[in-house]
Amino acid sequence: MLIVIFIIAGLYVVLDFRDHNFKRAVDACLAGSQKLSKSKITDLEEAKKFCEEQIKKEK
Repeated sequence: MLIVIFIIAGLYVVLDFRDHNFKRAVDACLAGSQKLSKSKITDLEEAKKFCEEQIKKEK
């Protein structure tokens, strides 16, 4: 019974933090693209969509 409880708790933690890690990766991508770009990105929504697509491709 205790093993089942630990498995359920582990799955909850993994699934809960998956979205958090994705958001951190997108934020890092945005920060890096602004630093590397010679002309600063003016449309952050477009840059965010681009970063999300690139991160999803790599998974």
